Amino acid sequence: MLLFFILGLLVHFVFFASIFDIYFTSPLVHGMTPQFTSLPPPARRLVLFVADGLRADSLYELDENGDSRAPFIRNIIMHEGSWGISHTRVPTESRPGHVALIAGFYEDVSAVAKGWKENPVEFDSLLNESKYTWGWGSPDILSMFAKDVSGDHVFIHTYDADDEDFGAHDVTKLDTWVFDNVKEFFRAARNNQSLFSKLNEEKIVFFLHLLGIDTNGHAHRPSSREYKDNIKIVDAGIKEMVSMFKHFYGNDGKTAFVFTADHGMTDWGVHGAGHPSETLTPFVTWGAGIKYPQNVSTQQFEDAFLKEWKLENWKRQDINQADIAPLMASLIGVPFPLNSVGILPLDYLNNTDLFKAESIFTNAIQILEQFKVKMTQKKEVTLSFLFTPFKLLSESKQHNILRKARSYIKQRKYDEAKPSRLLQYSFVAIGVLVAFFLLIQAYPWTYYIYCLLPVPIWYAVLREFQVIQDLVASLLSCPPSHFVGYLLVSTLGIEVLVLSFFYRYMLTAGLIAFAGWPFITQLWTRAKRTSLNWIFFSLLLAVFPLMPVVGRKPDISLVMTAGLLVLLLSLFVVASLTKRKDSFVNEELPLHLLQMLSMVLSMYVVYSTDNSLLKKQGLPLINQIISWIILASSFVLPLLSPPILFERLFSILLSLMSTYILLSRGYEALFPLVLSCLMFAWIHMEQETLQQSGVSCKQKVNSIQFIYNTDLTQLRQLCLDDIRRAFFLVFFLVTAFFGTGNIASVNSFDVTSVYCFLTVFSPFIMGALMMWKILIPFVLVMCAFEAVQLTTQLSSKGLFLMVLVISDIMALHFFFLVRDYGSWLDIGTRSFQKLFRGLDFCTTKSFYPNPRKS
Repeated sequence: MLLFFILGLLVHFVFFASIFDIYFTSPLVHGMTPQFTSLPPPARRLVLFVADGLRADSLYELDENGDSRAPFIRNIIMHEGSWGISHTRVPTESRPGHVALIAGFYEDVSAVAKGWKENPVEFDSLLNESKYTWGWGSPDILSMFAKDVSGDHVFIHTYDADDEDFGAHDVTKLDTWVFDNVKEFFRAARNNQSLFSKLNEEKIVFFLHLLGIDTNGHAHRPSSREYKDNIKIVDAGIKEMVSMFKHFYGNDGKTAFVFTADHGMTDWGVHGAGHPSETLTPFVTWGAGIKYPQNVSTQQFEDAFLKEWKLENWKRQDINQADIAPLMASLIGVPFPLNSVGILPLDYLNNTDLFKAESIFTNAIQILEQFKVKMTQKKEVTLSFLFTPFKLLSESKQHNILRKARSYIKQRKYDEAKPSRLLQYSFVAIGVLVAFFLLIQAYPWTYYIYCLLPVPIWYAVLREFQVIQDLVASLLSCPPSHFVGYLLVSTLGIEVLVLSFFYRYMLTAGLIAFAGWPFITQLWTRAKRTSLNWIFFSLLLAVFPLMPVVGRKPDISLVMTAGLLVLLLSLFVVASLTKRKDSFVNEELPLHLLQMLSMVLSMYVVYSTDNSLLKKQGLPLINQIISWIILASSFVLPLLSPPILFERLFSILLSLMSTYILLSRGYEALFPLVLSCLMFAWIHMEQETLQQSGVSCKQKVNSIQFIYNTDLTQLRQLCLDDIRRAFFLVFFLVTAFFGTGNIASVNSFDVTSVYCFLTVFSPFIMGALMMWKILIPFVLVMCAFEAVQLTTQLSSKGLFLMVLVISDIMALHFFFLVRDYGSWLDIGTRSFQKLFRGLDFCTTKSFYPNPRKS
């Protein structure tokens, strides 16, 4: 059995890995020729200001007194430059936003597995094409564009990563640091002849990355005074920078300025998905080569922003974020970034029609170069009779389009089977044919695994043809009405599970249906008290999927309530065990008291940390130490509890709840408690169900031990009721993951939930803590099901097969829904659906003392 288990795990792991290898590999191509226009550019230098996390409405709207929070930028809009909204693409994160801004293409999907600090592939950018670039700001962003840059022409100046502290008293220092260092840099340049000469070259870029607004948004929300005051500081700093640049270059009129943001932010202080507050960012540009403000009487926009912002009379020109890169390249006359998919926004340019025509023509050739390289690569590894070129861009049509465009420019027309030896030989022949087909098309080695792996699997299936025949015969022996009924109920249940990945309220519908389970059986009359517990906690748990995603509005009082309920439950259990067991006071009571003390400390740390952060005093060191100690002890203390089923489960609950309280910010703190209560009710309900069906249970719940050796002779045959048990497991696993939000979306991860452990930005530690928070309900469900398996004398092999069948039927739905575009929510949901296939292997061992692997 162990061999089949390992083999099954390996097969599903390979299929899961195939999703990332096929869909999440880099789409970027290399080998294109740089394209740029030979006409003289309007600017010698470009200054790029990126206000990380700045929403468009936060910048453009007027405050309660009718004044602008950014008077300098508003003056630019009215008197010096052009403006609009930059429409960002999902995922709305710092790395993809800056890649789109500076490199002109939307996030390379292979970067999902690399985070924000690593480039999985090389790509060209505006900074790489410049003569010189100087950058100031966050090490996470600047290092991304300086790494592996050929030549010595990109120079970055960054503050320490520890300065990115969400709990700091004043995070505007991240922006003032940039402004102060730029001023110091230009003062030093006057006494450094080599640097002074470089600064007076053409085709140079200055990049100022301003992280304070994003940090304040995460820490205090965009509606906070801190966020809005930070905008004022950035506006004043930009005003000073512009004045300094003009003075340094003697007002030569050859400097172009661009001000924008990489992404916005939701009202609850996160980003990553596609809400308008995340995808609508400001874009203001002025200086050399940029059109002056245009007064208009009407504008064609469906939204009401212009009226709200009092900007109806100044022409708004929206732009796609990737279009900013070719605009900046055109302004200073450098080649368009090779992988850019941006289209030059001509309406922003203040230049001759010839310059605009040549620039957009060059832009078209640059994008066409990518298509040609991609087509050549595809043609080289595909059999000639299988390769079909894109008809609308065949080589002849490419030449015709370019020839006509060049002609218009010259004319100044600027505006246009059974197991047997035969079976073995047949499958060997199939494998050889598949391998030969892959070989002649030069596919990667991973494709051999994906295509050849089903061959031995189907061979193993067909070898067990007799088992399949017996199964079919067993099903056909049931009365037709029962067979059809079970089929319909099973299909409906699986469809509910599938829909729950897209609509969380389907979990509510399922839990309400579960509450009616005792009424359609004899459980209501046989075990009324147990049935009432099951109904009550099913309905109570059904409320959570209807609640908003966690992280939107912190409520520490609910966290305190969850802690108090756990303490009350602990007192009740301790009192019950004291009466029932004479040895409890001497042997087990100290451990329970220690775990209760851990819960009290967790509540204190959450309350104390929240007050400290509200007062902007940072995370107290003692709170941080206690938090980490509680987390570490939660893995050890349950191992010291007795192996009796009930006591071990309760010890696990106490330890995990202490950690979960530290990681909670609102109503989600109540979720694992309610889920655990339902799991205890489920254990008792399943034992009652088995007794009702005539199967004698030798041991009661209070006497079963997790570590007892199962007598294989006592394991019973599978029955139709076991399908329901397997379905319950899958349903509760899905509920554990999606009960308080969609974990496949970055938007659902509230960074403030880890503030009891650390406030200094550390993506891997923060991510690990949030992932453990997500896994805690999953662990509780798996431990409960281990108890169900023991109490019902269920074969782990049979359980494994049923869960595997249910999850694989779901996978048939999901396999064709995988997407490698969209927000983290869109990508993550569909990738998580594939990951879910691995969850069905968590079958036979409890989390304590032997961890489950998924």
